[in-house]
Amino acid sequence: MSFNSGHVNLDKFSNVKVNSFGLAYGAQLFKALGDSSRLRILHLLYQMPELSISDMEVILEFTQTKVARLMMLLKHAGLVQSRRQDYWVLYQVHEGASGLIGIVMELIHKDPILVSDLAACKNMASNRELSIIKLAGKLYNPGQSEWN
Repeated sequence: MSFNSGHVNLDKFSNVKVNSFGLAYGAQLFKALGDSSRLRILHLLYQMPELSISDMEVILEFTQTKVARLMMLLKHAGLVQSRRQDYWVLYQVHEGASGLIGIVMELIHKDPILVSDLAACKNMASNRELSIIKLAGKLYNPGQSEWN
């Protein structure tokens, strides 16, 4: 493990307000932030509007059980929230925790694993978008400015 003493400009987070909390919640919060798998999930959720457990399984190459267990811990720590849409449960960063998570992500966002995760996520989102367009019956013809 190495510590790079490079400077990170956190000025954009100067307006972040963090409420005080008790020791028990503090321990739970820092435990949630103290695991690389959970940080990988938080990084994806911080970068994307929302993801399902299935999305995270594919991107991170984790089992469904592992992702569900990690999400439960993040949810109990108040870092993520979920909403149900049809058969899917979609997760996103809890709005009350986005400032704190933003600070953490600013410190680690250049990690090669996180960069690779985000690239895989964007690729998956792009493929999904192309599939939706194809299912809608719209075809792209190179050289034309519109979808037909």
